[in-house]
Amino acid sequence: MAEHLLDIRNLKIEATVYPPDADPHDITIVDGVSLTVEKGRVLGLIGESGAGKSTIGLSAMAYGRGGVRITGGEIFLSGRDIRKLGHAGLRAVRGHEVTYVAQSAAAAFNPAKKLMEQVIETTLQHGLAGRAEAEKRAVTLFDKLGLPDPESFGNRYPHQVSGGQLQRAMTAMALCPQPDLVIFDEPTTALDVTTQIDVLAAIKDAIADTGVAALYITHDLAVVAQVSDDIMVLKDGKTVEYGSVEQIIEAPREDYTRALVSVRQIAHEEKEPAGEPVLTVERVTARYSGTHFDVLKDISVDLYPGQTLAVVGESGSGKSTLARVITGLLPPSDGAIHFAGRTLSADLKHRSRDDLRELQMIYQMADVAMNPRHTVGTIIGRPLEFYFGLKGAEKRKRVQELLDEIEMGEGFIDRYPAELSGGQKQRVCIARALAAKPRMIICDEVTSALDPLVADGILKLLMNLQKIEGVAYLFITHDLATVKAIADSIAVMYQGEVVRYGPKSAVLAPPFDDYTDLLLSSVPEMKLGWLEEVLAHRKMESAGH
Repeated sequence: MAEHLLDIRNLKIEATVYPPDADPHDITIVDGVSLTVEKGRVLGLIGESGAGKSTIGLSAMAYGRGGVRITGGEIFLSGRDIRKLGHAGLRAVRGHEVTYVAQSAAAAFNPAKKLMEQVIETTLQHGLAGRAEAEKRAVTLFDKLGLPDPESFGNRYPHQVSGGQLQRAMTAMALCPQPDLVIFDEPTTALDVTTQIDVLAAIKDAIADTGVAALYITHDLAVVAQVSDDIMVLKDGKTVEYGSVEQIIEAPREDYTRALVSVRQIAHEEKEPAGEPVLTVERVTARYSGTHFDVLKDISVDLYPGQTLAVVGESGSGKSTLARVITGLLPPSDGAIHFAGRTLSADLKHRSRDDLRELQMIYQMADVAMNPRHTVGTIIGRPLEFYFGLKGAEKRKRVQELLDEIEMGEGFIDRYPAELSGGQKQRVCIARALAAKPRMIICDEVTSALDPLVADGILKLLMNLQKIEGVAYLFITHDLATVKAIADSIAVMYQGEVVRYGPKSAVLAPPFDDYTDLLLSSVPEMKLGWLEEVLAHRKMESAGH
């Protein structure tokens, strides 16, 4: 039987933690993980944040970042245990036999150097080709990865290309040295679905064309199912399940894997509008000061009590700008915002206390939305004091009631944000918004920074709270799976305009405009061969035009 390209046996990885109130101690991050990868095959590593995915991926280069140490096990690459290679041996392996594609291409490129210089850098450093040959390889890869004008693409600087193009340029950088193994670390997580599908297709084609092996790290099972041959499911640094894509997707054995496969299957019946809208955005146009173009153009939407309006579109479509206008942070140049039967002042500082109380907002990044020096009780208690004058025992009792409502219960009231998980922080932000007894909450990408299972819990919580409190949600997102799960009505935005709007059933039913069709068809499905089907469909459509 042929030797495995990568063979990791009983891997153990540790780190030292330095708690503020206790002695330093070691913790185990990866515990007894074993895996193999053959040449030309892709192994997907999937699990929530902290599962050890990236740590295991980087161990294929015998590398541990941020004080992490490989303390046990063997890592064989082409038959050699690379833990025994020494510094010079590892330098020869990294960037030549094994290369790495990071999650954030924007942070991985030097903004002061042209793309070509950076794409061929490791190829030249390792002496794998002369400059002319390296540049020729790079142009071939630009073409293979679907980048515009491959011959001159490398002359651009990183800021002169889109996020999706930069991510493909990083893939070209990883493939240029003609490695045996590429580690893809969440390479499409930061991208819109329309961009993600192009990058996924480019990565899959490049792997097939070059015969390279790959580790593909992600927390999105639908994505990993499109590019992998096998999948390893991880939790808390241990293997939960390891098998072929078919087995993991169609017949998962473990409860945790089954939960990952069924994520976003929330039962939500679309509700009919009742009574007068709680919010009416009437023909709003807006631009940022110092600019000469409108970022919102003639926007009109309604949101009814107890309902969810999902505002969906890619980055730069104007979703968050619409939220800024509604909250008074960006006065519109034209149009009006009507809320709870009254017309709101265009500017936040002229709005009444009731305006502020009844219209709340939950932000994408719970980390930066809370004061790290305040306890959970202080954070949730602030609106209770500000709007209702609650103090002392009465305030604490109401804070505890709100914690019970967000399913956090006892023991959290005196904790600080640093002592909470990402999902718990977002729940505290929800409780703070609810404390004001709002009629409406703007949810701005509130689940996009969370793992799928945690995000699922937050969505279910929001839906339950809507039933209990009757609060309306304006839900800003680029995640179509979320929209399908929770929305009553949908507004699709593109380049500052609403291109499709109405009840969910109508918006998601054909015939579609071109952009909505592209958006809906780009959402990865938990289905084998989905990517090939979508690409074949698009090829037929473009041939028909």
